[in-house]
Amino acid sequence: MGNPETRIHPSAAVHPRAQLDHGVQIGPACVIDEFVSLGKNTRLDAHVYITGHTAVGEDGRFFPYSAVGTEPQDVGYQQEETRVEIGDRNLFREFMTVNRGTAKDVGTTRIGDDNYFMAYSHIAHDCQVGSRIVFMNGVTLAGHCLVDDHVQISAFTGVHQFCRIGRYAYIGGYSVITQDVLPFCKVAGGRPPLIYGTNAIGLRRLGFPRERIKTIKGMFRLIFFSDLNTAQAVERIEGEFPPGEDRDELLSFIRSSKRGIVKKLSDEWKKDLA
Repeated sequence: MGNPETRIHPSAAVHPRAQLDHGVQIGPACVIDEFVSLGKNTRLDAHVYITGHTAVGEDGRFFPYSAVGTEPQDVGYQQEETRVEIGDRNLFREFMTVNRGTAKDVGTTRIGDDNYFMAYSHIAHDCQVGSRIVFMNGVTLAGHCLVDDHVQISAFTGVHQFCRIGRYAYIGGYSVITQDVLPFCKVAGGRPPLIYGTNAIGLRRLGFPRERIKTIKGMFRLIFFSDLNTAQAVERIEGEFPPGEDRDELLSFIRSSKRGIVKKLSDEWKKDLA
């Protein structure tokens, strides 16, 4: 179950076959079930519930009343053996919830490294969540969503099932996301959400040089401000911009979209491109 340096509060209920690595701390009234593994130096404050086949990496922290590995909220779930896999250095704030996967999809809900999930946020079954992401209070992912690295989603935003949020995107508070959000952009609002330009401030904070941001804006001009449809804009971008990480990612994201992309423009978008 652990080793001599594992600290478990007397009021915690930890299954004897749960796997606890070096330095794990389990606080009052926590419940850890049989098929759970907790990586080195992971800390559970109090009243944390971790269940199911759930593997947690190193240096994580779970605040009170967070619940991870619980059954998917899917009417077709028949007690199949599905999983949650969580990387290193993640913070799960109060009442944050993560459901395990379903047999109808990959069967595993996955979360990467260095993420911050604020209070009352929710990650549903079969979601694939990357690294260095921030979910603010009350963010909710429906099932089967994909959120790529360096994304920030503001408070009380809901993301429809099977939607994708591209790398470095920023989503404003109280948004309703029903289509894929392109990498590098800002989106906010509900039914329909609007694009507010490139996430230039976020990109600069992450060290993107001016020329790199300028290139991203140039590709966006062809997608949103030309008379071309999306397929034609993709062809123009491929012909006018040299191969590179950002170009290739943007084109691949568009071509692989199944729900379509958020395209309705805000009045502020032109200011961003000025």
